[in-house]
Amino acid sequence: MSEPSSQSAPFPLVLTVLVGFALFLLVVAFVYVPRQTGTFVGDGIRTAEQRQANLAALRAKELKQATTYGWADQKAGIVRLPLDRAMELTVRDFAAKRQTQQIRDLPSHY
Repeated sequence: MSEPSSQSAPFPLVLTVLVGFALFLLVVAFVYVPRQTGTFVGDGIRTAEQRQANLAALRAKELKQATTYGWADQKAGIVRLPLDRAMELTVRDFAAKRQTQQIRDLPSHY
């Protein structure tokens, strides 16, 4: 019997496999390795008490905006209404539209 020949792999094939493996490692490193994002520039809240205080201030501001009059955009002439008043105006406008629609839908022989 003849012995198996011990041919080495061609150099370009070995080089291609090594380059492909290196590219694969670079992609894995780019995707999975965490990167430094720089210093934290958020609001700096660190404790539960500080978060609760910030949430309470935010809710107080939202409540004030929902219950008082004010300018939403003064240059454009847009005002902010209390929610109750805005709902009243919306219902009134809807009722007026509905009444106009009902009048238009009446038969013409009346």
